[in-house]
Amino acid sequence: MADNARDSNDLEKRQTDEAALSARLRRLGDQLGQQRPGEPSETHRGRPAADASGYARGFRLSSELVAGVLLGAGIGWALDRMLGISPWGLIVFLLLGFTAGVINVMRAAGVAPPPPFPLPHAGEGREGGAPPQC
Repeated sequence: MADNARDSNDLEKRQTDEAALSARLRRLGDQLGQQRPGEPSETHRGRPAADASGYARGFRLSSELVAGVLLGAGIGWALDRMLGISPWGLIVFLLLGFTAGVINVMRAAGVAPPPPFPLPHAGEGREGGAPPQC
């Protein structure tokens, strides 16, 4: 008989806890709705154009990383074949390629600042193919 009383007390306590939690969640939702009334709700998001641009950005970032690793591995493998220093060229340039890929991803994502020096662009600073004059 004591077990039944304890079980009913636990059930009542659990129900009151759930009711209090539900009330708190409703109040929090109301407060958030008042603070940010201009933002669309989650049910109204889902624009296909935004999803497509997100996929494009994700593909660009992943290809930046993969390209850095593959280029580093290719240079390392070529040096190993030419100089006969296998596997050290592959190991070193694979790590360098990974590092360069991560830095490129961070720059493309806007996390890292651009390089401190301007990168040369084709034809910049020259007129008519003449070398730049100092």
